Amino acid sequence: MPFSISSLSPTKVVLNSTFHQDDGLQEVSISLAISPFSLKKDPSHWDIVEPLPSYGRGIELPGRRYRSLVNGYMLRDVVITGDNGTIDGQGSVWWEWFTSHSLNYTRPHLVEFVSSKDVHVSNITFLNAPAYNIHPVYCSNVHIHNVSVYAPPGSPYTVGIVPDSSDNVCIEDCNISTGHDAIALKSGWDEYGIAYGRPTTNVHIRSVHLQSSTGSSLAFGSEMSGGISNIQVEHVHFYNSFIGIQFRTTKGRGGYLREIIISDANMLNINMAFSAIGDYGSHPDDKFNPNAFPSLEKITLHDIIGKNIIMAGNFSGIQQAPFKSMCLFNISLSMSSTFSSCWSCSNVSGYSEMVFPEPCADLKNSNASLCFSILMRPNGRGGSGAIL
Repeated sequence: MPFSISSLSPTKVVLNSTFHQDDGLQEVSISLAISPFSLKKDPSHWDIVEPLPSYGRGIELPGRRYRSLVNGYMLRDVVITGDNGTIDGQGSVWWEWFTSHSLNYTRPHLVEFVSSKDVHVSNITFLNAPAYNIHPVYCSNVHIHNVSVYAPPGSPYTVGIVPDSSDNVCIEDCNISTGHDAIALKSGWDEYGIAYGRPTTNVHIRSVHLQSSTGSSLAFGSEMSGGISNIQVEHVHFYNSFIGIQFRTTKGRGGYLREIIISDANMLNINMAFSAIGDYGSHPDDKFNPNAFPSLEKITLHDIIGKNIIMAGNFSGIQQAPFKSMCLFNISLSMSSTFSSCWSCSNVSGYSEMVFPEPCADLKNSNASLCFSILMRPNGRGGSGAIL
């Protein structure tokens, strides 16, 4: 695969006390560089790996996946750091193949660690990932700090950081600008995610600058069948994005999105500030249970300022499982258009206070005590905290 690692000082992949489950050996993999010219002619140079068990297949195509450029399995104490160096995935060839439907398998990611603990990524720039940039899946104790991520606006479905069925995750002091989502939290896909049953939980995101060309600056789901909960996001900047904050799910997902608090946020040049959608995304196959309704509740957004916003929000729940306890406090959005309605709501209930423009009536019919009880929990949430 054509990718390069460059830095004024050496970029390090450091392993301490790591092991492989089967043979006890330390193992990390950095895929070998292949000439861009040979790769453009034949993607078969790339290794193939099995799909993640919580997805049952590749996210883009049925079957297996191309191996990620930097990857590891069952590792412990992993440090990826470079003195402000760069890892360039040179993903344009993958984007070309993807858009021309020339691939037989799902695209690789730039960095992926599976079932690993104590993962630290810092002081480095990631450019032009084939798909995701940093994908910790089934991981614990992940700290991503002082990282920059960039992919051009036209790069299809490139995503910055994707905590996936992982716990105790901290993302801070990062700048991310991608073709699709900047940060997306996930936890498995339909019946496979429900069966695997590992949530993404105890996540702290703070002091980040996020930009998304076609997706969301900050997204939850839509692959969330293992559940996503106990999330705190604070001191964030969303800019030049299609959607600022989006919660995604659909019938057949199961799982839950709950106890999520987003505060102290600034938005600039956003098409839609907030979105919660109950019919987003596709299914891996026809084996999903259409009666596996997801739960979305106890979502609190407060102390948010927005400028040059086109639409304030669209909250569209599921008739059989309405979204509940959507709580909005102290939000002021400066609108750039004269929409007849700045908000759209259906199958949702919640509470709002000191919100401009005035939200729809559906967000005024819940008991405020539930919202404030969430806010009054230690650190804004229950359970053990994410690593700091």
